[in-house]
Amino acid sequence: MGKTALVAIADGIEEIEAVCIIDVLRRGGVDVTVASVGGLQIEASRGVKLVADALISDCVEKSFDLIALPGGMPGAEHLRDCPELIELLKQQNEQGKLYGAICASPAVVLLGHGLLEGKKATCHPAFAEKLGDAESAEQRVVVDGNCVTSQGPGTAIEFALVLVEKLLGKEKAESIAKPMVVK
Repeated sequence: MGKTALVAIADGIEEIEAVCIIDVLRRGGVDVTVASVGGLQIEASRGVKLVADALISDCVEKSFDLIALPGGMPGAEHLRDCPELIELLKQQNEQGKLYGAICASPAVVLLGHGLLEGKKATCHPAFAEKLGDAESAEQRVVVDGNCVTSQGPGTAIEFALVLVEKLLGKEKAESIAKPMVVK
């Protein structure tokens, strides 16, 4: 059985991050469900419209190998304020399953809901002081157990490749990166 991932989106998310995560995971053969915390169609931070596969409420009884969050503002706030998504993330963490966030989402979503407790993490430099670990906050991508965090749009492909590596192995991640001319 193949790996599954939930990528949560909301009005105001960073489109580069969302699309990079979705695209790279799908290149790896991961069955990705794009789930919106608002309506099926959202408007991202730069006006790009994205259409979700499902609403987050349709996903609450499902299990995923990975839950990933793009950042962007006010998108990260919309993700943070969605009880169904937070419950899914908490279950993911309790079960030791993979979850990740990029840009504002590590500080805005994960930190406030206790999902970075005892973990090293990074995020967008504008939010880094909230994390309290300056050394980790300066890194482009940080992996700590079942949690992967990253800094922003410029690190989105690298972040997504690390998610693929955690799900499917280093060889698979490298086989995706090469034709994308990433490494």
